[in-house]
Amino acid sequence: MFKNKIKNIPKHIGIIMDGNGRWATLQGLSRNMGHKEGINAVDRTINALIKFGVKVVSFFAFSTENWKRSEEEVNGIFNLTRDFLHSKRNNFKERGVRITTIGELSPFPEDLKKELDKTKEDTKNNDKLIVNLALNYGGRADIVRAVNNLIDKGATKVTEQDILENLYTGELPEPDFVIRTSGEERISNFMLYQMAYSELYFPKVLWPNFNERHLRKALKVYSKRNRRYGGIK
Repeated sequence: MFKNKIKNIPKHIGIIMDGNGRWATLQGLSRNMGHKEGINAVDRTINALIKFGVKVVSFFAFSTENWKRSEEEVNGIFNLTRDFLHSKRNNFKERGVRITTIGELSPFPEDLKKELDKTKEDTKNNDKLIVNLALNYGGRADIVRAVNNLIDKGATKVTEQDILENLYTGELPEPDFVIRTSGEERISNFMLYQMAYSELYFPKVLWPNFNERHLRKALKVYSKRNRRYGGIK
C-alpha cells in the first residue's frame, strides 16, 4: 500500500551524491566527516528505496576524477567505504540487498578490494534491491572499455545494443531517473551512454542531509514526468 501512493516508481535510480564537502564546511568539520555523514545518508536511502519498491540504485561513490583530491581525503573515502561494507554485510543480507560494483577496482587498496569481493559474494543471491556502487568509474572510460571489449571479440561493426551489453552495467536496466544533490546541474561523467533518456532531477539538499522525505519528493516529481523517448504521447 505504501509504495502505491506514488505512481510510476522508477526501476533504476542513479544518484550523484554531491555536497559532502560543503556540508562539512558549513559544520566547521573536515571533508572526511562530510563523507562519513554521506555514508549514513547512503544507508538511510537504501532503507527508503526498499520501502518505495525501487529495484536498482546506482550510487556514484568515487569517480575517475576523484583521484585529483588530496591523499588524505581519498584514503578517508576508502576507509569509510571498507568499514561500511564490513559493518553492514549481515544487515544487507537481512534487508535483501545485493551489492554490485561498476568501475576499475584494480588501483584500490587490497583490503578494500577484499571487502568488496566478500560483500558481493555474500549478497549475490539477494533480490530485494540491487545497490550498485560506481567506484573509480567514469562514463567516458566505460564507453572506451566497451568498444575495446568488442574489438577484442573481433567485432568490425557494432550496434547500440552491442555497446550497451559491453558496458559495466550490461546486466542492469538503464537508469530511469538520475538525482544529483546539492543543486549543481551537471552529470559529471556519470553513465553517459546509459542516461540517454533518463529523467534528471537536481534538488538543492546537500547529500548528508538527504532522507526519505527528499526521496519521496523526488519520486513524486518523476511520477509527473512524461517520458516520450523522442516520440509523442
